[in-house]
Parts: sequence; C-alpha cells; structure tokens
Amino acid sequence: MNLSNLKKEVCKANIRLFSSGLVTSTFGNVSGIDRKRSLVAIKPSGIQYDKLTYEDIVIVDLEGNKVEGKLNPSSDTKTHLELYKNFSDIGGVAHTHSTYATAWAQAKKAIPCFGTTHADFFYGEVPCTKVISDSSISKDYESETGKLIVDTFKSKDYHSIKAVLVACHGPFSWGENAEEAVKISIALEGIAEVALYSVIINSQLGNIKKSLLKKHYLRKHGKDAYYGQEKKH
Repeated sequence: MNLSNLKKEVCKANIRLFSSGLVTSTFGNVSGIDRKRSLVAIKPSGIQYDKLTYEDIVIVDLEGNKVEGKLNPSSDTKTHLELYKNFSDIGGVAHTHSTYATAWAQAKKAIPCFGTTHADFFYGEVPCTKVISDSSISKDYESETGKLIVDTFKSKDYHSIKAVLVACHGPFSWGENAEEAVKISIALEGIAEVALYSVIINSQLGNIKKSLLKKHYLRKHGKDAYYGQEKKH
C-alpha cells in the first residue's frame, strides 16, 4: 500500500468512527501502519471530523517524528506507537471516549464476559489497566499510557482480546487494519452498554461458562470457524 492509500484508509476509518456516534467533538482518533516502511498514518490533533480530508492525515515514524503532513498529529500518537511497537502484527488502532466503554474505564472495572454477544468478539473479559502513576504522568504521558496497556497484556493475548480500557481515561482497540480497529470499537461500545444493563438487572451475575465462551469465540475466529461466508480468493 502506498502512503496516499494508507492516508485514505485512515481518513475513512476516522470518519466512520465519528458517524458511528462513538466520539464527541474532536475526541478520538484512528491510525494505520505501513509495516514495511514502519510509518504510521494518524488523524491530526483537534481537527473536526466533518472537515477531515485524507490530505490532513499525518504520517509519522515509529519514534514519533513527522514524515509527512502540515498539521500536528493526534496528541495520543505516542500511545498508538507503543502498541504498534509491542503488538507486532496489528495494522490499526482506534481510541474513543464512547459513553459506555468510558464509563467502565472511569469506574476502573474490566467488562466481564456475561454472554455470547461479548464472546463473539472477545475471548474473555475486556481488561482495565491500573491507574497511571504520578511518575508516569510526569514523564512522557502518552507513551507511558501505551506502556501501561502493553503491561496489562503481559499475561493476555492481544489477538483474542483486541481492546482495553485505560483506567480513568477510555478505550483503545486494534485490528489488522484501521477499519477493523473501528469495527472493534463499535462492538465494544455495544457490549459495554449491554454489560451495564446486565449488572443493573442482576448485580450477582457471573461470567459466561467457559464452554459457551469457547464455542462462540471459536466459531467466528478459530481455525475451523464457520460464521459468515467463505472469502473469495
């Protein structure tokens, strides 16, 4: 993929994020990476979504140096870069302040896997990070936020749980490209909403049983998955 196409893909993903109702004002951002060139395309900081064009998308290297673009990249760029550097095969990252997922993040609670809707997307609960320390805040805050996410996944599989809640902040999600990262964000918000109502209805509710979790996740994502239609080659 050339950089122009990557910028168009990332611009389209950002606009979809906005049109899906997951961001307010200029909050939120989506990025995509060209792994061969180690270059990342990301939304510029503070730009209104209804005015965003692909020419506005900023290109940076994995150290955060601007390679192409007139505008400043998203203030969350260094968080995205930490994910790209540590989750070696992801191709896109999305960040929102969507209502329900952010509510769980502000409550500093992981989203439990109560049912099959959740299990269709995530193989277990969506974790919440620890609250970022004062020393990390005083260092390189955005980079430290990324490191906090990576640390949360030391004992988790980022392939089967493609999202995280940053405590007191909001959700990040990822996928094979920018488009999938947005799809995961949309699914996460719906799951977060249903989980909240589930807890309201039954405060003693426990996680889905493992056999049902496994069945629903693997029928969609396993090597013998049979959900949907066969991909044409």
